[in-house]
Amino acid sequence: MLYSPKKAVLVFGMTALLTAAGCSSQDEAAVEDGTASGEASTSAEGGSSEEEAVEVDSDQIPVGILHSLSGTMAMSESSVRDSELLAIEEINEAGGVLGKELVPVIEDGASDWPTFAERASKLLQQDDVPVIFGGWTSASRKAMLPVVENNNGLLFYPVQYEGMESSPNIFYAGAAPNQQITPAIEWLMENKGDDIFLLGSDYVFPRIANQAVISQVDDAGGTIVNEQYTPLGHTDYNTIISRIKEEEPDVIFNTLNGDSNVAFFKQLYDAGITSEDIPVLSVSVAEEEIQGIGADVLEGHYASWNYYQSTDTPENEEFVESFKEEYGESRVTGDPIEAGYFMVHLWAKAVEEAGTTDVDAVREAAGGVTFDAPGGPVEINGDNQHVSKTVRIGEVQEDGQFEEVWNSGDPVVPDPYLENYDWASGLSDVLTDE
Repeated sequence: MLYSPKKAVLVFGMTALLTAAGCSSQDEAAVEDGTASGEASTSAEGGSSEEEAVEVDSDQIPVGILHSLSGTMAMSESSVRDSELLAIEEINEAGGVLGKELVPVIEDGASDWPTFAERASKLLQQDDVPVIFGGWTSASRKAMLPVVENNNGLLFYPVQYEGMESSPNIFYAGAAPNQQITPAIEWLMENKGDDIFLLGSDYVFPRIANQAVISQVDDAGGTIVNEQYTPLGHTDYNTIISRIKEEEPDVIFNTLNGDSNVAFFKQLYDAGITSEDIPVLSVSVAEEEIQGIGADVLEGHYASWNYYQSTDTPENEEFVESFKEEYGESRVTGDPIEAGYFMVHLWAKAVEEAGTTDVDAVREAAGGVTFDAPGGPVEINGDNQHVSKTVRIGEVQEDGQFEEVWNSGDPVVPDPYLENYDWASGLSDVLTDE
């Protein structure tokens, strides 16, 4: 019997009701089955209720899935898990990998970075998975990094990040800064203004990303009028909104993550600041988050990504149809969801190329592996283990979808250390882990 996502996750129908508490409706049910032959259930604290290793047959390959299914990041990460399960189902229906069925072993990182490290260790040491698909925040990735390196495991990471990192045990499927943030700042300064207010969550991604933004804006003759950070899960933005009113920036560059975006945008809207007054460009607000915040609140604001549900490719038409058929018509796709999907396919193709799931062999074989992803063709860069992909900037429409206002045309080669930008010279030496 082939694996189906519906055997692993109970998906409820009210998927549009994302709450400010960070719980998405598709996660009102606990993970039930990771496999047709065994269980891999998770608890709200991130610990597995069955600590014994998941048993698989000789004709099966266990693969780890590790995302926040509870806590402040659940509203964003839960659907990435779903897209990874969809990719696994597709691969199994096509004959599996090396003729073997993939069996997902699902764990909950619980929006807690030590839990991510603990669950990653369990997946590698007890479940003996050859790969983990997981994470969202850079804090979760950095918590897993020493675990995968010390155990010679493999992590495929689906979300855009701040760059300045390259691990032999991580493949980065999300955007490097030159594939999202850097072109977004260029577009903002060319089209919306030079006075920029920086707002972000207080952890590694926003702080390091914004250090690069400050250098870029300064080099281009712009001004950072203010720089503010709030803890993940923060919900009171009235003081910051008062500062925004005082500063009157041309634009807000937003690196908030999780359900803090719900609170910020709703309070900004309630304060009478619309997209026509001060547009916000976000790098962590996709279609899923729009459902939770409200299209009426976000209409006219912008986001920089590599994929939108509205991206016009034959592969995307098929992907969106399959995703909705599997999880419900009210569900939406978005950039991290698409990256979660295609990175499973990239790993599978690298394994087939290597002829084994051995981590060293897969790493060696991965360079140059391509896939016709929903957002366009992607290719693994063998030098830095990032992915070439097209950059897109979109404007939120009244139906909750994005209208693309700019794209890079061809896929952009990843430059995680911003080595090709004069204004970034020396940045990689001073930007250290926080």
